[in-house]
Amino acid sequence: MTFFPSPVRAVALAAALLAPLLASATNGYFSHGYGAKSQGMAGVGIALAQDGQAAASNPAGTAAVGNRLDLGLTWFAPSRGADIASNAFGADAGYSADETKNYFIPDFGYTRVISPSTSIGVAVYGNGGMSTDYASNPYARFGATGSAGINLEQLFVSPSVAYKVNDSHTIGVAVNLAYQRFSAKGISLFSGFSAAPANVSDLGADSTTGAGVRIGWTGKLTPALTLGATWASKISGRFDKYKGLFADNGGFDIPENYGVGLAYAASPDWTLAADVQTIRYSQVGSVGDPVAGLFAGQALGSAGGPGFGWKDVTVLKLGVSHQWRRDLTLRAGISFANQPVPDSETFFNVLAPGVVRNHLTVGGTWTTPGGNEVSGFFARAFGQTVNGAGSIPPGNPPGFGGGNANVHLQENILGISYGWKF
Repeated sequence: MTFFPSPVRAVALAAALLAPLLASATNGYFSHGYGAKSQGMAGVGIALAQDGQAAASNPAGTAAVGNRLDLGLTWFAPSRGADIASNAFGADAGYSADETKNYFIPDFGYTRVISPSTSIGVAVYGNGGMSTDYASNPYARFGATGSAGINLEQLFVSPSVAYKVNDSHTIGVAVNLAYQRFSAKGISLFSGFSAAPANVSDLGADSTTGAGVRIGWTGKLTPALTLGATWASKISGRFDKYKGLFADNGGFDIPENYGVGLAYAASPDWTLAADVQTIRYSQVGSVGDPVAGLFAGQALGSAGGPGFGWKDVTVLKLGVSHQWRRDLTLRAGISFANQPVPDSETFFNVLAPGVVRNHLTVGGTWTTPGGNEVSGFFARAFGQTVNGAGSIPPGNPPGFGGGNANVHLQENILGISYGWKF
């Protein structure tokens, strides 16, 4: 006897195969969008469903795209690192975290209409991107050895169902099944500040699984104007191997997030769309708790212990789509976000410089003679630096000689997908 139908087992197997390839970082460590069409429009998707990845943004969109299968692959190339200045221990230098330069992120989406009012689907996609690889360890002057860095990967498998309440309104729900994997190296100097000193660094990869829910709505207020809203619950996670690094005994939850969007068909050939999304990083202790407690005697890994000090991120996404000719659609977009990393928190965020804020994207879709689709996009996350403000504690242990860590990041992202319509 089996508890899952074979299609679900197949998706679970695909997830296991794809997990080693996942890494990205755009809005904090959430992707700027899901699916090549959305990513070509700065990630809009709450009110504008375009392909089989619709449920990743809003499960109500599962009902809007018909019967289709989409397979995509994205090349992600970040450039990140840190500079240390005015340090009494002689750590002043520039440090590159680009020892690993290229990442490849696959995605999968499937939707099917099963009745005039009901559609089902599944989206497989990834987040991640607290990923750094320093050949020259920025913490070496403080007693660290070897190369340094961390890597976080998050994979989601999201089966969805959408129901058309009437001709104007649709509601949807998706179950977010999440797999997370994390590793850290070269930061054993922080063991002396930990409640579990043997569980801080150089322990290989650890993984955790969890589940949550995403709900959504779309409403066509006029023939040209569609609104949408979505909310996703927090998903619990815990890295036992690193219970001495992360607050709350290794806790690492995926944060709650929500947003609203609109799509406006300005003409038969032009569509304008906008989303506003909020990601609640501050509500996850290991990510949002400030590191200041570390130097005031609060141990890493303890209940309510020090974290990376990230603030919540709110992102405004603006996109445009133009049907340039019958078989070719062009897209573009721009997005703006607030800074998740405060200037007082940069010393620990040498490991996780998720500081980019603004994206510019372009993309397009060619419809083949057989009616299928080839879509592509390019996104540029503009370089951003956060200069520390008293971010390195002064003095000898528990201080680190004072000064500042300045962290920086920029990204190029290129993706392609093929969509079968049936």
